[in-house]
Amino acid sequence: MKDLSERKQRILRAVVTDYIHTAEPVGSRTISRRYHMDLSAATIRNEMADLEELGYLTQPHTSAGRIPSQRGYRFYVDCLMDMVELTTAEENYLARVFLQLEKMREIDQIVQHTVKVLAQMTNYVSLVLGAQFKRSVFKQLRIIPLDAERALVVLLTDSGYVRSKALELPKALNSEELARIVKYLNEQLAGQTIEELTLLRLQGLCRSLYAKIDLVDQLLLLLEEMSREDSTRVFLGGTANILKQPEFRDVEKFGHLLELFEQDEALGILLEPLQGGLSVRIGTENPLQEVSECSLVTASYMLYDRPLGTLGVLGPTRMDYGKVVVIMQRIMEKINALVKGL
Repeated sequence: MKDLSERKQRILRAVVTDYIHTAEPVGSRTISRRYHMDLSAATIRNEMADLEELGYLTQPHTSAGRIPSQRGYRFYVDCLMDMVELTTAEENYLARVFLQLEKMREIDQIVQHTVKVLAQMTNYVSLVLGAQFKRSVFKQLRIIPLDAERALVVLLTDSGYVRSKALELPKALNSEELARIVKYLNEQLAGQTIEELTLLRLQGLCRSLYAKIDLVDQLLLLLEEMSREDSTRVFLGGTANILKQPEFRDVEKFGHLLELFEQDEALGILLEPLQGGLSVRIGTENPLQEVSECSLVTASYMLYDRPLGTLGVLGPTRMDYGKVVVIMQRIMEKINALVKGL
């Protein structure tokens, strides 16, 4: 902030605010007229020229006004942005939506509905990185007999995940032995994350179980197999919203984004949780070339201070940052409360 006087900051805020809402280059007369600054158009023009020289504004054409640069947006987000309060109607809408979400018991159901809410409230593209199965904590193992020879193994985690697979039961197995094995495994695995259930760790449990080793081996192999099931799942909402932005009327730009929206692994990289809660990445701060002309606001939803997945809003760098950040904060509060109640 050392190179920007208070006057320059006021003018930069006005340029960014105007450009966000009009998508048109901003001239000095526009700033003077709309933002009631006690400055002449000539003074404002000189200050804008200085801001351009400092890298905060750019001039797309010689005869045009200025638009914010990536550096200008970053300064605006970090130092000048005003938070936009949600309207009563928006607050009531969120309350109704989350009243319905409280009835859902699986985290993927919750985030799939949330992605639609984000898109509708922001008018940008919304993305949700589903909760990572490997980051959830083992809660309980159950074995449900299907018939005399088969049973269903059910694995539950603290984040609401349920995984199940069928296995064959030893013919001589009685219900007491089965209950003992399940009780032992539940005691030994409690509190461990799924990614910690390596085959080596699981095999070490066999030493204390002398009976029905065939069944134990099957159980441990199934648990290890389940622990490796962690394909990246990204849910999208409002992809058509990108067409509303003049920046993406270029078919080539929009085509690259459409291709990206079909690649869960790439989107997973884009949404990889960052330290420090809510994050705003602008333009080339994003890790993928396809979104180098976009901004991405992300936040991780948590369970006991442990990140499970990430919500994101993707739009042009001319994003209404103040509104998006407030919407994200409100939704994150509600999502975190829901996850704790699963």
